[in-house]
Amino acid sequence: MPAMLSLAGRKVLTLLLGLGGVAAFWLLGLPLPFLFGPMTACLVAALLRAPLTGPGRISVAARTVLGVAIGASVTPEVIQRLPSMLASVALVPVYIVAIGLVGVPFFRRICGFDPITAFYAAMPGGAADMTIFGQEAGANVRQLSLVHVTRLMVILVLVPFLLVHLYGVGLGNPVGPPATDLPLSELATMLAAAILGWKAAERAGLFGAAILGPLIVAAILSLAGFLHMRPPREALWAAQFFIGLGIGIGYAGVTLREFRDTVMGSAAFVLILAALAAIVTLTGIAPPVEGFLAFAPGGQAEMSMLAIIAGADLGFVVIHHLTRILLVILGAPLVARWLIRVPDERKPS
Repeated sequence: MPAMLSLAGRKVLTLLLGLGGVAAFWLLGLPLPFLFGPMTACLVAALLRAPLTGPGRISVAARTVLGVAIGASVTPEVIQRLPSMLASVALVPVYIVAIGLVGVPFFRRICGFDPITAFYAAMPGGAADMTIFGQEAGANVRQLSLVHVTRLMVILVLVPFLLVHLYGVGLGNPVGPPATDLPLSELATMLAAAILGWKAAERAGLFGAAILGPLIVAAILSLAGFLHMRPPREALWAAQFFIGLGIGIGYAGVTLREFRDTVMGSAAFVLILAALAAIVTLTGIAPPVEGFLAFAPGGQAEMSMLAIIAGADLGFVVIHHLTRILLVILGAPLVARWLIRVPDERKPS
């Protein structure tokens, strides 16, 4: 029986479902088969109570590919353009505050969350970071994880649709050259950046170590002239596969009530955030496509991947998402402590 599968059996089943999703999307000519295929297949299987589980460290290791791809895009030309991005980067904290002012009341009144859970559900930081911070603050971890996995899923479906139909962007941009076209020295440099950056960031206790560590090392190598290309397309396809797999698996065990109260509410909130991101592009302070991707409330890894697929300015998009994540990670715990203290201070002595 499926319920009796061992851990290894569940991992194999999950991988086979993901590969089946890739094959189905590829044969049907549907967009982004390596991303949407495994996400859809695992989402459906999770809702049908299939015994799914993630592939563990392999999935984390795959995210190092994105870190290297992002870091390789940090070139001297991007650094020279930083002053021209200051106006749009300055909008990031305003955008975060606007999300909080809309999101916290939304999750409190519409979804019935407690104040701390509503706060961390609204914050557009990394999904894992917000869940961990929320757990430490006493939030409902199950609700938080469902909110953030829903945010990522809806954004990954909605953003490509809007890129094509609103901004007229094609999604057929090559994600990278084939591995056979890259010099062995370049591949070796990328591998070293991925492994050393990941492990050093883990040792330093850095959030998102699998992405941020390789990103920092690859950026240094790129600026120093040792790294000149992004990872090969096969590696980026693998990164897409594991991102899609992880989002689909996130719905394992979801109940009908959770789907109605948490998932649907979260999906509605993401539509509001996407509208805010689209409004930012109307200010004219950034190119429309880059501005939309820079302010779309997806994860750094997911938005970077979409920027690559859409052929957008990856450096511009990454700088804005790194600013957002840094501000949220540093500021969210401080605001949450204030939220916890306020009710206590109102109690009669």
